[in-house]
Amino acid sequence: MSGDFVGSGDPAYEAKVLMISVAARMAGMHPQTLRQYDRLGLVQAGRAAGGGRRYSVRDVVLLREVQRLSQDDGINLAGVKRIIGLERLLEQAQQRVARLEAELDAAYRRIAELESLGGFPRGDLVPTNRTSTALVVWRPRRTPDR
Repeated sequence: MSGDFVGSGDPAYEAKVLMISVAARMAGMHPQTLRQYDRLGLVQAGRAAGGGRRYSVRDVVLLREVQRLSQDDGINLAGVKRIIGLERLLEQAQQRVARLEAELDAAYRRIAELESLGGFPRGDLVPTNRTSTALVVWRPRRTPDR
């Protein structure tokens, strides 16, 4: 959900700078609704030095999504909270997969670089098809005296 919105990942999009009255107006809600959603953990506001709630543009987008799910789709707030939590987990997993894929690509580039230097006998590195995944486990042979 949130990873698909324009501006996602932009520090300005994530900055908690909007006062509750501004965020409520942008989301088309009453400020008391935002306070309740904050208490329920649906949308968590930041806090200003004086203790006032602060929201980001991302929070406003999330508030609109909460409203859509609850009003248009008829999902209760507990269900909305669960959906939001699962979407956050999915977004984190997608980010982790992207990082791991980048690390894997870097490792393949390093292997190719090392192979081009001729420092490895050809039998040490086995080329694989990147579209399939394989795991090779090496175990020493056990001798009868163990």
